[in-house]
Amino acid sequence: MQLIYARYNKYHNSIDITTFNGYLLRIDCNKAEQGLKVTPNSQCALNALAIDEPLEYARLYLDGEMQAWVDAEDSLEVW
Repeated sequence: MQLIYARYNKYHNSIDITTFNGYLLRIDCNKAEQGLKVTPNSQCALNALAIDEPLEYARLYLDGEMQAWVDAEDSLEVW
């Protein structure tokens, strides 16, 4: 499946992905983030990622890398 377009749907709190074949894939952000260990900082970063870069958010979720991304966000220190 080749992804062509993704957008954040604020009415359903989801990522809507349209494919070349005309299929619509909806990722529920609440269910995608269920079970993640987050801090207020990483939760804010996840929200921004879903809104600003929904295709990257979808890739992280579908590849199972969302917790690793959250852990990396939390490990960033202020210089």
